[in-house]
Amino acid sequence: MTQLSVNINKIATLRNARGGDNPNVVQVAKDCERFGAQGITVHPRPDERHITRQDVYDLKDVVTTEFNIEGYPDDRFMKIIEEVRPAQATLVPDPPNVLTSNAGWDTVRHEKKLTDIITQIKSWGVRTSIFIEPENHLMDGAKKCGTDRVELYTEMYASAYHQNREQAIKDYKSSAYYAHEIGLGINAGHDLDLKNLKYLKSQISFLEEVSIGHALVCDALYFGLENTIQMYLRELDV
Repeated sequence: MTQLSVNINKIATLRNARGGDNPNVVQVAKDCERFGAQGITVHPRPDERHITRQDVYDLKDVVTTEFNIEGYPDDRFMKIIEEVRPAQATLVPDPPNVLTSNAGWDTVRHEKKLTDIITQIKSWGVRTSIFIEPENHLMDGAKKCGTDRVELYTEMYASAYHQNREQAIKDYKSSAYYAHEIGLGINAGHDLDLKNLKYLKSQISFLEEVSIGHALVCDALYFGLENTIQMYLRELDV
């Protein structure tokens, strides 16, 4: 069973647009779980343009499913992980000024850095995942770093899906199977939606978790949050 982790960053973006506490991030997280989501993901960036540091601490004692905190592993992020102790920390190589995550780690170039970070996070009892592109040598690097899982950066798959889905999935399927064989768990995220999710899952049956935010929140504007979460869960039931 592939778990659905709902990224609630966009809920915080909507709240921050007017200030105040509407929509309430904590309540939405609780509702997502109540509606069937198996996890909650947040990405607290330094500029706090969506999820804030305080949001993370507010969610700490509320999330009863899997809490996944993703971000660039600077001192601020590491302090959050140490104090919150989520189920999973997903390491993303994005600098503070980017709009959204747009690349995976070069696990060969940054092997020493990632190894040190992962060792520290795992000493706190937190599972680690590395945001990564679908290349076997990067999977080898991830294995050497000691991470528990990798998260496939699926923007390229999503962009090419409508032109040729078999070609779009080719590298992802190959690298996912390779990573699985060398003992890495496989997550996926970025630009996944109701159109491309089922095919991804059908081709990578052992996918452990997908993290979906932007598309799911957009769909919820039309279908409602409860119905939308159920729709995504059905896409994963392959």
